[in-house]
Amino acid sequence: MLYYLFEYLDKTLNIPGTGVFQYITFRSALAVILSLMISTIYGKRIIAFLRNQQVGETVRELGLEGQNEKAGTPTMGGLIIIIATLIPVFLFTKLNNIYIILLIVTTLWMGTIGFIDDYIKIFKKDKQGLKGIFKVIGQIGLGLIVGAVLYLHPGVTLRNDSNKTITINQKENVIAPMAVEEKSTATTIPFFKNNEFDYAELLAWTGEGYENWAWLVFIPIVIFIITAVSNGANLTDGIDGLAAGTSAISVVALGIFTFVSGNIIFSSYLNIMYIPNSGEMTVFIAAFAGALVGFLWYNSYPATVFMGDTGSLTIGGVIAVLAISVRKELLIPLLCGIFLVENFSVVLQVSYFKYTKKRFGEGRRIFLMSPLHHHYQKKGYHESKIVTRFWIVGIILAILSIVTLKLR
Repeated sequence: MLYYLFEYLDKTLNIPGTGVFQYITFRSALAVILSLMISTIYGKRIIAFLRNQQVGETVRELGLEGQNEKAGTPTMGGLIIIIATLIPVFLFTKLNNIYIILLIVTTLWMGTIGFIDDYIKIFKKDKQGLKGIFKVIGQIGLGLIVGAVLYLHPGVTLRNDSNKTITINQKENVIAPMAVEEKSTATTIPFFKNNEFDYAELLAWTGEGYENWAWLVFIPIVIFIITAVSNGANLTDGIDGLAAGTSAISVVALGIFTFVSGNIIFSSYLNIMYIPNSGEMTVFIAAFAGALVGFLWYNSYPATVFMGDTGSLTIGGVIAVLAISVRKELLIPLLCGIFLVENFSVVLQVSYFKYTKKRFGEGRRIFLMSPLHHHYQKKGYHESKIVTRFWIVGIILAILSIVTLKLR
């Protein structure tokens, strides 16, 4: 909203200094500052409200030291993240930008699913919360929307350099490089020099015109990524500060990718895919990262609030949509390696338990407990040490992801 006000003041009234709002870097700086202020200053009031409403966490009996002491800690703290993100976004972004619209929809959509899940757990006294099938339906629904919009919307394009014949005068034609923006389902393959891959190529075996059916591959991939990453973030939210901290690291790395991919100069210099209008997502990312860091003020050990599914599902959904929008979704296993390992540890644990129970008559376990962070708790590591070491691993993975900009 403020963006349009200052645009009017600059272009219509020519007031000196108002043109600074045209710069993404300036608006991103304002967004991160405001989101930090909202999450830290007003976060305390939201926590007090949740406590007064008796929105307390019912902790499972895990047999872990200090776990029962957390019972009654306010949950649904993801509301802090959502509010602290959306207010700066509405103030400082171009609200007609299709990427911003998608991210706002993702935040509200996944936040609503998480809120319903937390509400059922707390007020309906059902520890299972929203049934898994309904969560998956919600995630698939969001994936359909995001995939369809990215595939069909005319504002979602990529720039490809091609040679085009242009007329210099009536007698002379030359071949000159031209920047052509076009619809595409191309993505980036990390660590390869010629690293663009079009999902449509997977249908090349069908014959001529296969490009028209690219959505049959692209949209299911979008659905899978959104479902997997949101569930991964949900599983990572198990001890104080773990999900918020690791997510903030991944989001900042995505912010770097978004800024350079949306800037024609930097993308040309780095020889990466230029995605017109995507740079505006940098402002959203700044607000989101600020909200996550501000939330850590209250969520770090010992936590005075938990994010609940309201926060964790939102975080996973936003990260997935950001990665897909900037065509870096194939980097998710590296960038969000913590989510992947947490998810994989649960799958391994459950699969091995079922297999050994069928084979030997009794279920056996690979880990002392899953997800993986609970395994280390069972081994006697303090929560703070586990979280700090996971953050360090997350930073290493983020750096390796950023290095892929030039390491091919």
